[in-house]
Amino acid sequence: QMQLVESGGGLVQSGGSLRLSCAASGRAFSNYGMGWFRQAPGKEREFVAAISWSGDKTYYAEVAKGRFTISRANAKNTVYLEMNSLKPEDTAVYHCALDLMASRSYYRVPEEADFGSWGQGTQVTVSS
Repeated sequence: QMQLVESGGGLVQSGGSLRLSCAASGRAFSNYGMGWFRQAPGKEREFVAAISWSGDKTYYAEVAKGRFTISRANAKNTVYLEMNSLKPEDTAVYHCALDLMASRSYYRVPEEADFGSWGQGTQVTVSS
């Protein structure tokens, strides 16, 4: 069974940067797309970014475009989320998840219901 563990969160000032990591168990990691979601206190969980199994396709939420970059290193069973120009509204628990859709087009916002094997999350707090 696939297990995901996020890391890299922390406290940063507005305008700062963080790189989140999601380490996965299992040899089949490279066969699946991956996604990042976040949830702020009192808010619904929202999609942030997704990447295809090979890394050739990506999709970003409007709030992430131009600031966040999703990437993966299949040989290391790891997916990353590089976050720049962070704002207080980026404060949330960030989760990675396995994309269960076999042939996603990446032409529309991925649906939360299409993902599974959710990690425990890593806290990102942006001050000021």
